[in-house]
Amino acid sequence: MISRSRLLATLLLLAAGAAPGSASPPASAPAPFVTAPLAIGASWYPEQWPEAEWDADLARMQRSGLTVVRVGEFAWARLEPADGAFDFAWLDRAIAAAARHGIRVVIGTPTAAPPIWLTEAHPDVLRVNEDGSVEGHGERRQFSFASATYRTYARRIAAKLAERYGRNPNVVGWQIDNEIGVPSFDREAKARWATWLAARYGTIETLNRRWATEYWSQRYQRFDQVRLKSKGPQNPALILDFRRFASSLWAEYVGEQARAIRAAADKRQFVTTNSTVWNDNFDQYLVHRELDVAAWDDYVPNGRPDWAANALHHDIVRGYKQRNFWVMETQPGRVDWAPTNRSLDPGQTRELAWQAVLHGADAILYWQWRSAPNGQEQYHGTLVGPDGKPMPVLPEIERTAAEFARLGPLLAGTIPETADVAIVYSQEGRWSIEQERHARDYDPVTIMKDWYRPLYAVGRTVDVVPPDADLSRYRLVLIPQLNILGSATAERLSAYIRGGGHVLIGPRSGMKDGDNALWPMRQPGPLGRTLGGHVEYYYPLDEPLRLEGGGWSGNVGVWAETLVPDSGDATVMARYGAGNAWLTGKPGMLMRRTGKGWIAYLGAVLDSNGQAAVTRWAEREAGVAAPSIQAPAEVEIGIRRRNDRRLLIAINHANNGVSVNLPNGAGCILGCSPTRILPAHDVLVALLP
Repeated sequence: MISRSRLLATLLLLAAGAAPGSASPPASAPAPFVTAPLAIGASWYPEQWPEAEWDADLARMQRSGLTVVRVGEFAWARLEPADGAFDFAWLDRAIAAAARHGIRVVIGTPTAAPPIWLTEAHPDVLRVNEDGSVEGHGERRQFSFASATYRTYARRIAAKLAERYGRNPNVVGWQIDNEIGVPSFDREAKARWATWLAARYGTIETLNRRWATEYWSQRYQRFDQVRLKSKGPQNPALILDFRRFASSLWAEYVGEQARAIRAAADKRQFVTTNSTVWNDNFDQYLVHRELDVAAWDDYVPNGRPDWAANALHHDIVRGYKQRNFWVMETQPGRVDWAPTNRSLDPGQTRELAWQAVLHGADAILYWQWRSAPNGQEQYHGTLVGPDGKPMPVLPEIERTAAEFARLGPLLAGTIPETADVAIVYSQEGRWSIEQERHARDYDPVTIMKDWYRPLYAVGRTVDVVPPDADLSRYRLVLIPQLNILGSATAERLSAYIRGGGHVLIGPRSGMKDGDNALWPMRQPGPLGRTLGGHVEYYYPLDEPLRLEGGGWSGNVGVWAETLVPDSGDATVMARYGAGNAWLTGKPGMLMRRTGKGWIAYLGAVLDSNGQAAVTRWAEREAGVAAPSIQAPAEVEIGIRRRNDRRLLIAINHANNGVSVNLPNGAGCILGCSPTRILPAHDVLVALLP
């Protein structure tokens, strides 16, 4: 193990720009699983440009410090110009050219954009939208995720690529498809839906009973009578099951390609897919089960980052596999699909990169390297223009790349600091509420962000986990909503609490069972016995009122629930103030200690001050220690660690300089200043004692 004094000396050399040996292996050496040290790169589309221009592009990338490119995810027509006639020679040359410039490659399976020969020969593979319209050529994602024919072709191209490049030392990983998620409502999907329902329920009588189809004379006689619907005034059980069905098909689709790749690929190569911000089309946890790492595309379309919300999404993506992740796409300045495509401010592109690293990213790739001469995204931000010359944001990315090269060896193998606090993210609960909001402004995503913000504000490491996760490692678990609450999940939560865990759960929790049906008992359903209380009634709001607890208060908007203690040891923690006759003086929060832990139920959507006060209360009651380093306002901090090595990352999101006090003995590596002032939009990295 390297001594602290030697490590600090190495850090000082790095801070001065010296290299303690080779920062990355030679192009011919096997690449490690999930490239280390930190990777930085871009999407590169050599098929869109004359081969004579490749070397100039790659040389410019090398000078800019880029170390990885993603290729191929839209190149099916070039890779397989006719059925069964494969042309990989150009990709061979592109990968070899990248390697000559010290750049490794992630290959995307090209299944997001099928070639026209495939859709002409097999028009049944085309996606049918819910309104009955059929997607045609010139789009992307115009295929049906249920099509057995399309799956066969997708597996074949993935397998052929893996046979060719699965042991190429310059290929570090694979991305399956690109931003999956659009469902199809074609004949084959409908047949798969009936089969899926039969497997889930066994008999049509069981479905009728669990869906309560006596309502509105919905009773079915056969599974193939059940409509394939994603929205609209339909049975809530049907809509929730549609989401589950779509998730299962996407998991199959991704899993089939993953297995085709792994059959020929070296184990050092990772397999992933790239998700989008708050993707609501499928269950991410299910889709990621057969993948090695998670990856997502980090965009700020309006050019004005909500830093806390962006941090939350990094933590959500890290939670898909509970390990470090990749940012497979991020915007170089601006996008082209927002109402107003404002560019990020100077410094913010670098801030986005370091924020991702702070939360567990091991690679940052920009979309894309060079502007395409034509096509639907020709106005999108890039690193260089169609002339190959730098765009204004490139120097900022080059600065980030240089920092990654210097600090990457120290950050390699590190992960975010161990979390004492977890937030439960229920995808099914989100689906259920979004189908029946009952209040226009009741947005489960906004509420999730609001519960996260007080933790982010103090620099606390947070794990985001699904409802069925093992919670035993956490002192405090926050559950903004658990609208769908099955008996098994309720028992796991109760066991966690009895064993010494602490749970703060939010409104609308325990309303529904696994069939999206109302529990016969009041909220929180099967958790009511553990809580020792229940929700008497719930009230959508059109004007605010106060919720007042012991030493704290907050404004309530959108939603309020009145609670009733059922057990003598259930304590009323807060009551509503005057303003609504149904609510005045009624309990809005209960707490009960049971076993070695406690559960508290908050029945209100609070404003930011109120939510922060409740969060601080929960942390104190759970004995969660305050973060060892306090962050000034607008400075985001976090720690990445490996064994006894702990590296602090601080990012100043403010428009002015801020004083950052490091612990005694900390060794500053990046952003060092004798005055301890971290300039606006700047980054500090330090080795902690």
